[in-house]
Amino acid sequence: MITIHIPTPLRRFTANHNQVQVSGSTVNQALQTLAEQHPGLQRQIFDENGQLRHFINVFINADDIRLHEGQATAVSDGDELELLPAIAGGNLQALTSAEWRSQLEDEIEQLRASAAMPWLQDHQDAQILDVRTREEWTSGHIPRAVHLDKGYLEVQIESRIPDRNTPVLVYCASGVRSLFAARTLQMLGYRRVINLAGGIVQWKNAGLPIETPDFLSSEQRARYLRHLAIPEVGENGQLTLLKSRVLLIGAGGLGCPAAIYLAAAGVGTLGLVDDDVVDRTNLQRQILHTEDAVGSSKIESIQSRVRQLNSSVNINLHPLRLDKASAADLFARYDVIVDCSDNFDTRYIINDEAAALGKPVVHGSVYRFDGQVSVFWAGKGPCYRCLYPAAPPPELAPPCAEAGVLGVLPGTIGLLQATEVLKLLLDMGRPLIGRSLCFDALNASFREIRYAADPHCACCTTVVPGRTTEVYDEAV
Repeated sequence: MITIHIPTPLRRFTANHNQVQVSGSTVNQALQTLAEQHPGLQRQIFDENGQLRHFINVFINADDIRLHEGQATAVSDGDELELLPAIAGGNLQALTSAEWRSQLEDEIEQLRASAAMPWLQDHQDAQILDVRTREEWTSGHIPRAVHLDKGYLEVQIESRIPDRNTPVLVYCASGVRSLFAARTLQMLGYRRVINLAGGIVQWKNAGLPIETPDFLSSEQRARYLRHLAIPEVGENGQLTLLKSRVLLIGAGGLGCPAAIYLAAAGVGTLGLVDDDVVDRTNLQRQILHTEDAVGSSKIESIQSRVRQLNSSVNINLHPLRLDKASAADLFARYDVIVDCSDNFDTRYIINDEAAALGKPVVHGSVYRFDGQVSVFWAGKGPCYRCLYPAAPPPELAPPCAEAGVLGVLPGTIGLLQATEVLKLLLDMGRPLIGRSLCFDALNASFREIRYAADPHCACCTTVVPGRTTEVYDEAV
């Protein structure tokens, strides 16, 4: 094989390769083979009569071919040819837009819509890339496709398609923008790039499936811009949050910070369960209630404050004391249950009904200077009864009204509860399943404890037969 060294100005015609291996017995044959392999070079190396252009110099093993037999110079395996175009003070042959497009159509593999679906079925590892604008994408796109506006292709493609060996079917509206995008992908080192000839217009005309995605409004994009910048959240994650439904049991010290941060994050529906009214003693820690709200419903007070922050959040008020019957009905309507209660009877009701429905419970509790957060999810980890099979006697666990609580502590724990809720909704990170995060405010320290599911748990064994005592230590 003969090695031909490609200079920088010509590499755009060889998919950015700086060397090409060809066969041939003469310099001319080697150059013709090069042009056949990379048709874009045909017009750059040879004129319309098939003669070597006067501004292209060719060297064999560092010698000018004119020192030998010119293009008839014999070549053999191991020889090296180098092309040296005269570019100082001028340019290579200028091409019109139409000529450039025609050249790309010759160089880049094309696939018509009628053949695309069978090809995709045969190449399950292939990635479909939509390079249209966001507005075009939201009007409908090919299933399985990822969107990346052509204007951001060079700077973002590696995060969308990191493996350059992945076959890529790229498309736009009519197949023109995607043709130039395909050339860019080749220059970036993607080895199998195919252009969808005729674009999505031909795809639709062929009667092939189209997906119309949910999308954020311009107002939502502005509000949640910092979420959109996080790859683990992004637009799809924010859409997930907007569709999510979270039920908070308790509108006090834990419920206030959890509610306001979940609303700020864009959780679409918040359910609030509490039958109590605001008391002046609540104001030391229940931060959403104000002096003007004393004597009014706690859940209505939270509703008012949440709407001031994010009016798009749907708030369902449930002014009741939770019992077994109401829990079973309510829990079925929500994705995640947040235990912000302050008594053991309610906690056991929450645990048992959530376990029966397979719902996760984000638990929080506070006592003077200490707080605790955990996630109980029967079927994926221990439940509350695995850790606490029965309530302690009243003298060992007095309510806040008797024991007291540092006013800022519920804010810390409620915020951690909100964080766990978002992780569960977005299916990211490592939730506190089978673990409790314990906070000591006096020492400003956290510690983590792990615990196992109880195979004899009165709750778990009814919903998850054959439980083991393995410690849960995996992400959901």
